[in-house]
Amino acid sequence: MELPKFILGDNTDYPNAIFIIHTEFPRFIINLENDEVEWFEEFDQHDEKELETETENYIQQATDFYDREIARYDD
Repeated sequence: MELPKFILGDNTDYPNAIFIIHTEFPRFIINLENDEVEWFEEFDQHDEKELETETENYIQQATDFYDREIARYDD
């Protein structure tokens, strides 16, 4: 099965949270309510340094995906 790069998720236990799941490496979930990120990967010290520089880009991509999805609901 081919998964989309981003998936929008919600959960009634977290009524104000908006979750975006990133399915490609590095896999993570971001809660757009508070920008908390949960990584599904294990990183070594070298990876962590690169990840620090890319995290802002990943968050922006997730936010752009959310904005695009919401705009499609409004149409």
